[in-house]
Amino acid sequence: MESTNAEEIQLRHVEKDVLIPKMMREKAKERCAEKVEAFNHCCKESGFFMVFKCREENAALKECLTVHYKDPIFFEECKREYIQEKMEFERTGIPTKSRKQKLPTSM
Repeated sequence: MESTNAEEIQLRHVEKDVLIPKMMREKAKERCAEKVEAFNHCCKESGFFMVFKCREENAALKECLTVHYKDPIFFEECKREYIQEKMEFERTGIPTKSRKQKLPTSM
């Protein structure tokens, strides 16, 4: 019965509407790293006035993130990755974050 196909898995409401979009946000931030960095830099430089001074950087960041959020192919990629992680967790009992942290680090 191990032949569970990623496409056959039924996802719960919370997985489709909360957990996969959370993964999408994290991955979109990675894909928009340059815009995130520019916005963060502007905020650090502007202090209290960041609301006024960083509008351009904020708009560019929002635009970049929105492109990814609205991309159905990106959603499917994240869904497949989520399902793979879920199946691996069910197989091993080890959460993805714990598995990644337990990898040996070079000194």
